[in-house]
Amino acid sequence: MSQTRIPTFDIRRFEDPAQRDAFVAELGAAYQEWGFAGIHGHGIPEAQIAQSYDVFQRFFALPEAVKRKYHVEGGGGARGYTPFGIETAKGATYSDLKEFWHVGREIPRDSKYAASMPANVWPSEIPEFREVAYGLYQALDHLGAKVLGALALHIDLPVDWFDDKIDSGNSILRPLHYPPITSPEVPNERAGAHEDINLITLLVGASAEGLEVLSRQGEWVPFTADADTIVVNIGDMLQRLTNHVYPSTTHRVVNPKGDKARQPRYSTPFFLHPNPDFLIDVLPGTVTADNPSRYPEPITAQGYLEERLREIKLK
Repeated sequence: MSQTRIPTFDIRRFEDPAQRDAFVAELGAAYQEWGFAGIHGHGIPEAQIAQSYDVFQRFFALPEAVKRKYHVEGGGGARGYTPFGIETAKGATYSDLKEFWHVGREIPRDSKYAASMPANVWPSEIPEFREVAYGLYQALDHLGAKVLGALALHIDLPVDWFDDKIDSGNSILRPLHYPPITSPEVPNERAGAHEDINLITLLVGASAEGLEVLSRQGEWVPFTADADTIVVNIGDMLQRLTNHVYPSTTHRVVNPKGDKARQPRYSTPFFLHPNPDFLIDVLPGTVTADNPSRYPEPITAQGYLEERLREIKLK
């Protein structure tokens, strides 16, 4: 039965043997319906999230010329700063109204993944940026692995099935700044309707409303989570891997009305990716007579990522 509201779950139930089966069934059903859910009880301290937002806001408040020092030309936005007017939702006419920073996984520079996972860039103007940003990266990486463990159980895989496929994942923490909208005629949206590229996305502490999710009935459903809730949604890689058992749902960030439009919006999604050489091949258990394989050709995570980055004008 369809729900009219995107549900929120307490992930502590996953740690409780008496509640785990019920939690997995409910969470899996919610993702099959919405591709989105809220997660609370996650154990990431509110103070850590608040400190992260303070640091990110201080970076975005720096002069444009200072921020642009950290824009890596030709880097496809993989690390450092990406200015306004670049990223564009697939098929959209206008670019999104946002600037952002990318933090990636810290790996040894002699790693086999070094070519596809460049070294991080850190702003010297805010010395604590590195420790704070990477601390949040690690906390969300850990939480994401837990959510994937629950989804694995829901489709009859071992709870640790994803562990060795994401332990060197090309995951990204993206502090975002949507500026105040000063002209009512602006044709751009803060973030145009899109689906995410990766396995799952974890969105922590959006500072304002605006996120909307497209329901299966074709209606835009607002989803403003409580302060202690992290929004977790399915990305295209997991949709492909599970043969659309878990749908990657279209969503957008709309421009608010009235006085709220003149407020900036900050948010920090964490895009959880598999290891670059992971082969995205439809899981046999998700292929049925009613749901034949939609993707006969497998593709590596890195190949898929590069294909999609070209579509959204980051490459």
